[in-house]
Amino acid sequence: MAIQTILVVDDSATDRFFLTEMLETAGYRVIGAESGEECLTKVSANPPDLVLCDVVMPGLTGFQVTRTLTKNPATAHIPVVLCTGKSQATDLAWALKMGAKACVTKPVVEADLLAIIKTIG
Repeated sequence: MAIQTILVVDDSATDRFFLTEMLETAGYRVIGAESGEECLTKVSANPPDLVLCDVVMPGLTGFQVTRTLTKNPATAHIPVVLCTGKSQATDLAWALKMGAKACVTKPVVEADLLAIIKTIG
């Protein structure tokens, strides 16, 4: 399945804008959400082809969102890529344990993110 629509989830408007610009320039359709709760609502209403989600957010964290999506049969097919501000091996291990396909470190390097999306799609 080719990835066309990406849901970008981040409580930082600046980071959402940065990622949206990057992805739209690369030809993707981008939807934004500013919380884990909003992400789950939007995925239920109109499932994207991929979710790109920040780890540290108030309310539901990116880890909790990933686990919720990957454990639900209705959304388990939607790949999740997590973004973290910490480049620690434990974050990557936990992301994969929760069901994420990959984990990228902020600030996100465009070439790295686009390569991950291409590999997933």
